[in-house]
Amino acid sequence: MLQLQGLAKRYGSTPVFAGVDLDLAQGEFVAIVGESGVGKSTLLNCIAGLDSLDAGRVVLNGEEVTTMSEPEQAMLRRRDLGFVFQAFHVLPHLTVAQNVALPLLLLHRHDDDAVAHALDEVGLTGLGKRLPQTLSGGQLQRVAIARALVHAPKLILADEPTGNLDAGNALRVMDVLVQQSRAHRTACLLVTHSHAAAQRADRVMELRPDGLFVA
Repeated sequence: MLQLQGLAKRYGSTPVFAGVDLDLAQGEFVAIVGESGVGKSTLLNCIAGLDSLDAGRVVLNGEEVTTMSEPEQAMLRRRDLGFVFQAFHVLPHLTVAQNVALPLLLLHRHDDDAVAHALDEVGLTGLGKRLPQTLSGGQLQRVAIARALVHAPKLILADEPTGNLDAGNALRVMDVLVQQSRAHRTACLLVTHSHAAAQRADRVMELRPDGLFVA
């Protein structure tokens, strides 16, 4: 589903990472651990085409992301990727259901049933009309997961999704991510500094400045 071949990134003369290789299969859940500042979020941005690489290839479902034009990369992100961020990034003036529906709107699709189903799957049945400020942190993160899943992406990129949560909510969020990956055969790439979260994955890798290693 996803192939990373020899990825390298620098900021000026400072290396961020180099020689990153990874194969991720359909339905596989891989966690990448590393200390803060090692380049985990930058790696996700490079995979998605949101940041440029200095070397290497990113191939998603047979399509080489690194050779696409910016409009082609934007369409691929809308169609094939689901993002889950540490900071939730929900829009406070929209209801829960409207937030979840955003990826569908970008694809010019209107599907209330898909939105309701996504909320059901993350344990938020009946909360679609609520505003984000009425929800807990754990609920908000599950809204973000529902939003990432609603358009049936081929790959979920999760950037420290438990970083702002207490232990109980972090466990619930990881349960949801693992269950969705299994149920829908969606590939999931999680980056985190939490070894407890990483241990829920099928494989755990470590990102170091000189490359990616099996932990």
